[in-house]
Amino acid sequence: MLVNETIDKLKAMRLSGMVQGLKEQEQNPNYQDLSFEERLGHLVEREWLLREERRFARRLKEASFRIKATVEELDFHTPRNLNRAFIMELAGCQWIKRHHNLIITGPTGVGKTYLACALGHRACVAGYRVKYYRVGRLLSKLALARGDGSYLSLMKSLVKVNLLILDDWGLNQLNKNQALDLLEVIEDRHQRCSTIVISQIPIDAWHQLIGEATIADAILDRLVHNAYRVEMKGESMRKQKGKVSTLE
Repeated sequence: MLVNETIDKLKAMRLSGMVQGLKEQEQNPNYQDLSFEERLGHLVEREWLLREERRFARRLKEASFRIKATVEELDFHTPRNLNRAFIMELAGCQWIKRHHNLIITGPTGVGKTYLACALGHRACVAGYRVKYYRVGRLLSKLALARGDGSYLSLMKSLVKVNLLILDDWGLNQLNKNQALDLLEVIEDRHQRCSTIVISQIPIDAWHQLIGEATIADAILDRLVHNAYRVEMKGESMRKQKGKVSTLE
């Protein structure tokens, strides 16, 4: 009876992990050999693990990754100019802790987005908040936010993200308003957060794509100079996977 009352109180306090742990201790006679402190430690551990799982699930949902990817599933055998040691160093997330950036370039289909999402997933595991955007959609969202009065709120939410992933960088020429919005995002996050930029366009051509010379200088100065770089090469992975052998 006392156990049931304790469980009800734990549920009322939303300590679901401790509820599960206490039920396990009641059903497993091996726990009877443990001291009070050891049994209590197991209950606290169950609660902590459950909360960590929930926080991780929330971080994954918030990230909105385009691709479900993990570092463990990266293909280092296909020639793509990927250095395993360097990628695993990035997976340690120290560059995020130091507020550095990462630029991933290369032709279409070589796995740039997959790599970025895999590193983003590892950042979520490490406890960092991550958000994935395609640049075009982020710029559209910023433009709409200016119109409905939620611009400042959106900008604040972007600053709170430890790692922002910007995909499809440079697919279209930016107009002045888009360049200014992008500068605002980069400026607010400079030396406070980290950004991954994914692009088919070489970095040398970014200045022209941004258009406005002064704005381009400001964006590149804040984004590129403290960034690690991964320059991927090779044939499209999609083409390789899509090849069908024929009988002769």
